[in-house]
Amino acid sequence: MKKFLLYSVALLTSAAMITSCLGDLDAEPLADTTITADKAFEKPESYDQYVNYAYSYFSLVSQADPGKSDIAVSDAGQSEFVRQYMILNELSTDALKCNWGDDYIDGIQYAKWTTSSAAVMAVYLRGLKAVAICNQFLDEAVSGDGAVKGRGHEAKLADVRIYRAEMRLLRALYYEIMLDFFGNPPLCLPDNIGTTNFPQQLGRAGMFAWIEGELLDLIADENLPAVRKAYPRLSKGAAYAILARMYLNAEVYTGTARWADAQKYAELAITSGGYELCSKWDNLFRQDNSTNGAQNEFIVAALYDGAQTPSYGGTTHLLYASVYADLRLISSSLFGFSSDIYMNQWNGYHVSDEFVMDNFELQGVNWDNKDQWGYDRALSDQRAVFTNAGFTKNIDPESADINTGWACLKWVPLSSDNRASCIESGIEFSSADFPIFRLGEMYLISAEAEARLNGGTLTSTSNGYKRIAELRTRANGVANMPISIDLEYILKERVRELMWEGHRRVDLIRYGLFTSASFPWPYKGGIAAGTVALSDHLKVYPIITTDLIANPNLVQNAGY
Repeated sequence: MKKFLLYSVALLTSAAMITSCLGDLDAEPLADTTITADKAFEKPESYDQYVNYAYSYFSLVSQADPGKSDIAVSDAGQSEFVRQYMILNELSTDALKCNWGDDYIDGIQYAKWTTSSAAVMAVYLRGLKAVAICNQFLDEAVSGDGAVKGRGHEAKLADVRIYRAEMRLLRALYYEIMLDFFGNPPLCLPDNIGTTNFPQQLGRAGMFAWIEGELLDLIADENLPAVRKAYPRLSKGAAYAILARMYLNAEVYTGTARWADAQKYAELAITSGGYELCSKWDNLFRQDNSTNGAQNEFIVAALYDGAQTPSYGGTTHLLYASVYADLRLISSSLFGFSSDIYMNQWNGYHVSDEFVMDNFELQGVNWDNKDQWGYDRALSDQRAVFTNAGFTKNIDPESADINTGWACLKWVPLSSDNRASCIESGIEFSSADFPIFRLGEMYLISAEAEARLNGGTLTSTSNGYKRIAELRTRANGVANMPISIDLEYILKERVRELMWEGHRRVDLIRYGLFTSASFPWPYKGGIAAGTVALSDHLKVYPIITTDLIANPNLVQNAGY
């Protein structure tokens, strides 16, 4: 198999095994029947299967059935981690509007979410369940040297030691995401498994310090490969990347800025991680991005295969949510096809004109456009993959029609050699992997951190300026930059490079813009003009109610 995607593996126990990590969170057990560690890992290849499943959990909704969720979110597609990770990070900001009537949509896009929002619950439950999957493997009775030798698997011991390091790193990665979203999530460890020793909260700064300590320890661990053994496995390069993102946001998380550390670890990821920029920016979002060179840029990726693991989450929702019936053939023609390359349309996602014009340097915009991009694409930044064909300028997420503002066509049903791969295969589901961390982000972290260390400005001789110039040249053939750039320019460059990859919310928080009345956007806070201040408590999402009930140690985030 080209990817690690697996649905059925021999996991360890029924719900009792993970009660202390998940509580009574309406999460199905990790296996349908109780099974001991020695039985589950009776065969040496069982370690490989388990780790493959853990890696794949970003994109899986259950162990066996892609149409059935294993957490308490009724729609399986809407329960998937990556889909709601993107929603919480993008729909809560100026980067995305949606016309659907699903219960969670208005709550997220109007900053009125609750502890029972499906999007909030999906990310919280899946984050903790992923931690529980990692913890199960890290239990000494499962993968400790003595347990492995006791099963007669001495020949597998070196592999299992590497797997243990990778599972520690994967657990730290999920905790970094939980730290960002929920501020003060519970710390679940193998010691909590199968006991009444309920996990504790460390506070946001304490959780930051714990994750930091894990990552620094793993960087020193000889069992963690310096460079990954194969895509999409983790290595020390991924630890550098996670630290770089954490340090970039350290002032938000702990009150103390760590700009020098952010730059240091971003540069380590760039120079020592074993990754390389994909030669073409748009190949990052094509259906064959696990083999077309994009995989060399992806540091952490959620894997998708439309045939093996069909899902209405992940990149399938990014593929179809911006498209409505009348736009399918128009969009197809924009990519050079005379026939329809799309196999579905979801009639939901669109982007305000204010957001597009403020960030994407469009030239020659035309709102009388019926069948074209609606701007001079050749003269505009090539990462502006938008069309306003048949759209009206003023966005309206309350309209029954999607065709207001702009449609974003960043994710497409095409391969890197421009074949209509979904139509050719007859599979409507996307096989494009989703980058959770990628090298382009590290370039931007290095540049921003350097700017913040130098009074907010980078000149053409600075390393950070050159990093951004490399990204712009990759996209457009030329950098076309002013002789100096400031933090506002870098923020807009992050939009151009990383739109809809799950970065906008934390970027606005870091820049002090997310809740500020001085930074309006259409329908911010449910107000059409968006000229409103949001409460600062909305900078983190709530601990979900079912976890508060299940775990008496937990305290809700302030304001909820």
